[in-house]
Amino acid sequence: MTAATTATGPGPGSPLPGPGSAAILDALSAVRDPELDEPITSLGFVASCAVTADGDAQVRLRLPTYFCAPNFAFLMVADAYDAVAALPGVRHAEVVLADHFASDAINGGVAAHAGFAASFDGEAAGELHELRADFLRKAVLAGTDLVCRPLVAAGTDPSRLAGLTLGDVPPSRALDRLRERRADLGLPAGDDALLLIDPATGEPISGEAMPIHLRRARLMRISIESNGSMCRGMLQHRYDTPGQGEEEDR
Repeated sequence: MTAATTATGPGPGSPLPGPGSAAILDALSAVRDPELDEPITSLGFVASCAVTADGDAQVRLRLPTYFCAPNFAFLMVADAYDAVAALPGVRHAEVVLADHFASDAINGGVAAHAGFAASFDGEAAGELHELRADFLRKAVLAGTDLVCRPLVAAGTDPSRLAGLTLGDVPPSRALDRLRERRADLGLPAGDDALLLIDPATGEPISGEAMPIHLRRARLMRISIESNGSMCRGMLQHRYDTPGQGEEEDR
């Protein structure tokens, strides 16, 4: 077996070397928990990550409880596999979920590129595209609050929010994140796009509906952040060790 290591540069005419573990973790940082809308690295879900000089990558994931929802878990394992397998120099990728009641079905299904329905044959009604979209809509709603609250705190009259575009908002990490989530859903995300839109339809939010919309956005943001805190606490209680890449992301 080839030892896991960070590869050095290739010689003339040799194939691309395998990426280092840092490159694997960087790819995994783009994989999010669909419910919490946070990277699996910052959540501590990456238990281990190794790659050989030949480009054989192995990632081991973990979750806060033995009974975390299998559909959420499947999405994370499948997305992690896709992210690692797409890296230049990766010859073979293996991503496994440990310590979960559905590990065998999830790991086998992802390795076989079988999809969720086939992995849980007789138990799943279909694939998870709508579930993913639903969580993205929630992320857009929560992200709207993260962008709007600083504007109001800085003195913007709330009644003006409905007329603002994304280009009117000062640059921030929260704004970039909101643009990304909207783009993932196919919603307007350019500078001329209105700040307040219905994440399900893309339609503008009227001035009359704005107070309820902002209240929903705030509640969604609080709900997601609270769930994230609980998951971190349960994960720490279960394992009491930081995940790979967790410290770097905080």
